[in-house]
Amino acid sequence: MRAVIRHPSLMRWVGIAGAVCVGILTAVQARLNGALGMALGDGLFAALISMVFALTIMIVLSLVVPNGRAGFRELARGVRERSIPWWMLASGVAGAVTVATQGLTVAVIGVALFSVGVVAGQTVNGLVLDRVGYGPAGVVAITPGRLLGAGLALVAVALAVSPELLAAVPLWMLMLPVVAGAGIAWQAATNGRLRARTGSALTATLVNFIGGTILLSIAVAVNVSIVGLPTNLPTEPWLYVGGAAGMAYVLMSAALVRFTGMLLLGLASIVGQLVASVLLDIWWPATSGAGLWQSLAMVLLALLAVAAAAIPWGRVRWRRLFGRLPRT
Repeated sequence: MRAVIRHPSLMRWVGIAGAVCVGILTAVQARLNGALGMALGDGLFAALISMVFALTIMIVLSLVVPNGRAGFRELARGVRERSIPWWMLASGVAGAVTVATQGLTVAVIGVALFSVGVVAGQTVNGLVLDRVGYGPAGVVAITPGRLLGAGLALVAVALAVSPELLAAVPLWMLMLPVVAGAGIAWQAATNGRLRARTGSALTATLVNFIGGTILLSIAVAVNVSIVGLPTNLPTEPWLYVGGAAGMAYVLMSAALVRFTGMLLLGLASIVGQLVASVLLDIWWPATSGAGLWQSLAMVLLALLAVAAAAIPWGRVRWRRLFGRLPRT
């Protein structure tokens, strides 16, 4: 452990690799939940199934793993003594919005176009959260590389959106992923802070899925009272495992964010998400979506964005513009 601490740059690159895996899992979960929502004819009900599946896994892990039990005891003590504020327990709201958005949109717009919206919200909000010091790493320096990375990610978003797509896809289907992306950045930072308080990424993830399940249960109850229950449940078992992928990437994000900061975590996960999204859309096409060449150009820009954000160049001069920043 001491050897790892002496090489923070190594841990940053390990964190980047892990964040890429987070993005891949995000794309896989999105496609599975979108397919389940299409099969059920009810995206909200599909989101609830996914969330309950993930919550069940998290409860089992929290009971079996010693760190999970210790973290839950610390959580209970913190809530009882009010040393853990209520907003640290609210990250499940972002999880519920993300999973519901997947179930409602992905089967129509495709994983790549869904990811484009997530990129927009996640990149901008990640930059803001890093600058204000919301994440567990505190204030993270805004270097030229980080701004360039964020700018390239936004250019990638612009490349993916064409007038033809805007004409074919309802506007709300494009806006929901943007909101979900902003929520993912806030969720990762909040889960990271809760992990620091409880000493357990398992506990932070468990809290996320408890809150998301409660919120989705309320939404589904209202929806069912209006339109009724889905009439057909798909028999393919793989459609129901999207929650497991979601559980994995939330758990990994909570553990990785202290090594990368919010912006870098978001950008690296974008790379994995977009690459996986293109492959998934080729293998499992949706009703609408970005063209292949648009998607490839978007992925290339995202790769350049991560590289630009990861290189620590120009930081000393940048302090003159943003004031003295703490060392990381």
